[in-house]
Amino acid sequence: MSLMRPVLNRWLRWAEKPHLAREQDPLALRKAFERKARFFFRAPFGTRFKRDKQGNVPVLWVNKTENGPLILYLHGGAFVMGSPDTHKAMMGYLSRAAGLPICLPDYRLAPEHPFPAGLDDALACYGAVMDRPGGVVLGGDSAGGAMALALLAEILRLGLPLPLGVFAFSPLTDMEFSGDSVLRNAEADVVLPVSRAQDTAMLYLSDHDPRDPRASPLYADFTGAGPVWMTVGDTEFLLDDTRRMTSRLRAQGVAVTEVVVHDLPHVWPMFHNILPEGRATLRAVAGWINSLSRSEGDS
Repeated sequence: MSLMRPVLNRWLRWAEKPHLAREQDPLALRKAFERKARFFFRAPFGTRFKRDKQGNVPVLWVNKTENGPLILYLHGGAFVMGSPDTHKAMMGYLSRAAGLPICLPDYRLAPEHPFPAGLDDALACYGAVMDRPGGVVLGGDSAGGAMALALLAEILRLGLPLPLGVFAFSPLTDMEFSGDSVLRNAEADVVLPVSRAQDTAMLYLSDHDPRDPRASPLYADFTGAGPVWMTVGDTEFLLDDTRRMTSRLRAQGVAVTEVVVHDLPHVWPMFHNILPEGRATLRAVAGWINSLSRSEGDS
């Protein structure tokens, strides 16, 4: 582990976790996230960004090309904050590492647009790119990881062309927060305050059942899905969301790569500018993505 890891963990525990526990206004959380992203996160020099629409949903393209595979990435932010702009630096690094363009939907956020508005936007975007020559890889982090996995289940249910694969960083897969790690890692998690989990769920779900597979992919049917790659830190309170998701996917015959890392913060690839482990994870998933693309081309 790098020397930067404990420094970053201490800073997040001192500054970020108390802020997320204290601030209850989604608009204030959004503004703070956007401001911090502009200050802390930088894309590689020469990264190209272009705003557009796919399926009538605003998107941000990273290094857009017209041919070959693409990555459709759903940003995290507890369903109430985050945007393509908060995640474009990380996606710039991933795009460079994988050699592929990335499309980031600016999906609608709760509480103004509760479930399933964001997932509907993600499905509309996928419908617009699903016939892309070379195929599509789905990805997401945290709440966006939940949406990427839920989108995969919807694609299967609707009989749409399948993505090459799906990857997720620290995904939320159970809106009931019933995993043992929610309490076991409540103190160890340096970013997410468990005290706000149910509040966020209520803002997103409104009156919907938290076990709806479109909200909690842990309860979805993935029979026939392509490969899935997931990573999570062993001190995150969402640790069991990945572990239980992995078990469910494997029980349904899905090939899963599960990577559990030690003592790294929630969605640590966001900190790729300063954290060697963040860059290493992005390079690892880029290699996995490229193996999917090659396999598709050889079939």
